[in-house]
Amino acid sequence: MVQLIVGNKGKGKTKHLLDKVNTQVKEVSGNIVYLDHNTKQMYELNNKIRLINVSDYMITNCDEFVGFLSGILSQDHDLQQVYVDAFLNIAHVDAGSMDSAIDKLEAFSEKFHIDFILSVSVDESELSQQLKSKVIVAL
Repeated sequence: MVQLIVGNKGKGKTKHLLDKVNTQVKEVSGNIVYLDHNTKQMYELNNKIRLINVSDYMITNCDEFVGFLSGILSQDHDLQQVYVDAFLNIAHVDAGSMDSAIDKLEAFSEKFHIDFILSVSVDESELSQQLKSKVIVAL
């Protein structure tokens, strides 16, 4: 399943994402990965959560991001959840191609039984109906 935490920049999406991941680490039996564009959140994450600084991997477009995710998924068969902060920036997705990118994540989710929780800097009113159904927090 893909879940979205949405809101304009500066509304507190990262805090909600951190709260959710730190709560879930106590409840899930598998591994959790947190993707971010820096390591600023390192000390706010439970030490059982693997933080990956995506900017270290020279990703420049959505296809490369999907390939990067494929590599993560292929090496960790116990992966249960993936959290992505600043999804649009990290995945190099614009608002127009967001549906397509999230469809790819949904396909990963169904095939490998992994939940994706994304923070997205966009107002809920700008989302398609398909994406509005995935929103768990709107700020």
